[in-house]
Amino acid sequence: MIVFPNCKINLGLNIIRKREDGYHDVETVFYPIQINDVLEIIQSETKDSIEGVQFTSSGLTIDGNTSGNLCVIAYQLLKKDFPSLPSVKMHLHKHIPMGAGLGGGSADGAFALKLLNDKFKLNLSKDQLINYALQLGSDCPFFIINQPCFASSRGEVMENIAIDLSAYQFVIVNPGIHVSTSLAFKNITPTIPHQSIKEMIQQPVETWKNLLVNDFEKAIAKEHPAINEIKEHLYSAGAVYASMTGSGSTVFGIFTKTQKSALVFPESYFVQTV
Repeated sequence: MIVFPNCKINLGLNIIRKREDGYHDVETVFYPIQINDVLEIIQSETKDSIEGVQFTSSGLTIDGNTSGNLCVIAYQLLKKDFPSLPSVKMHLHKHIPMGAGLGGGSADGAFALKLLNDKFKLNLSKDQLINYALQLGSDCPFFIINQPCFASSRGEVMENIAIDLSAYQFVIVNPGIHVSTSLAFKNITPTIPHQSIKEMIQQPVETWKNLLVNDFEKAIAKEHPAINEIKEHLYSAGAVYASMTGSGSTVFGIFTKTQKSALVFPESYFVQTV
């Protein structure tokens, strides 16, 4: 079976407080974007050294050990509760830039959970899958739902939200800068916003420029000036809204579908319109 994990962008991101457990309370709107990886899982007749998973990859180079890949960890989480889960072969073709604020790794892990659930008929409910996904990471539960939603707490408390952006297209730009999420949080001073993103997002898109803020953006852009350069270029090309997503370094611009813009970025940049 093959699935196509997609990425996400954050429409606004407020870091509200640091919790006693070391995590942060946030609020944001997750919005799915159809830039995709490819994940295939088939049953294996032989056991592999990584606890039942033979993992291979292609496309973008994935840093770190295979044992730390969220797809592999997703299998291991399920294997603990379903000992009869057979050994598998996984192949991940990586297209979504990593360390980019797009949640590609989180999507891969969440889609692995859903694929294993469907393929081996584990009969897990959506809520059960969300609980497994939270063990993979704070962004992972979103990809179980994979619809626009307002997220709070660590990002796992979600409610569907009606956003009609069908009249717009998105330009996604990643300059190839890897941003550490843990370091990004260290440069943030949590603040309770004057108005919730849940309320701001209901305003016309044309007003978002003066309303929606990503609390990570200022600190990350200070370290990496390319962030502001990309954002300014998107606005000068006619974007109605532009922002960094997540902890960066990807920046997106929202354009009307009827608008044709001349965008020029270095060849090394990842640029895609969806």
